[in-house]
Amino acid sequence: MINKELEQQILILFNSSKSKTEGFNLLVNTFKEPLYFHIRRILISHDSTDDVLQEVFIKCWNKLDTFNQQSKLFTWLYKIAHNEALQWLSKNKKHIQSNLQQINQQHIPTTTIFAKDAKEISLILEKALLNLPQKQRLVFQYKYFEDLSYKEIQQITGVSIGGLKASYHHAVTKIKNYLSDH
Repeated sequence: MINKELEQQILILFNSSKSKTEGFNLLVNTFKEPLYFHIRRILISHDSTDDVLQEVFIKCWNKLDTFNQQSKLFTWLYKIAHNEALQWLSKNKKHIQSNLQQINQQHIPTTTIFAKDAKEISLILEKALLNLPQKQRLVFQYKYFEDLSYKEIQQITGVSIGGLKASYHHAVTKIKNYLSDH
């Protein structure tokens, strides 16, 4: 992830009235890509991800002076991104169904998984993830793709570590079952 010195530099610049814009620009340039992919894994759609990412940075600009530094800056930003993405999902349920239908309609040849190219394997995994309940999918993505610790995931989601471990275990089991069937 992002090193502590860079986080401190961003906060120092942002908290200085003369260099607040410079600090925010550094924050955006540092976190734009990881936050984009974090949100994209939740929303799937590129256009929706861009909209939510913009909202995350607006909220960050408005609230960074309230950041209490008891947690890491990246977990605070991920929590904002997580909440904004979930809020977008709850407002756009029809859009989600459309995305699921598009992915499920894509044809995958019936050869063995070892013969498939990377794009086909990626599509199968994406379908497996979309078949998971939202909570399990998010926990799996945080742990597997973003390599976050359970403590960091807890700070982002507010779910107990035991609950996160159970969700991750169930997600892995369901993904294995899905992959063995496809």
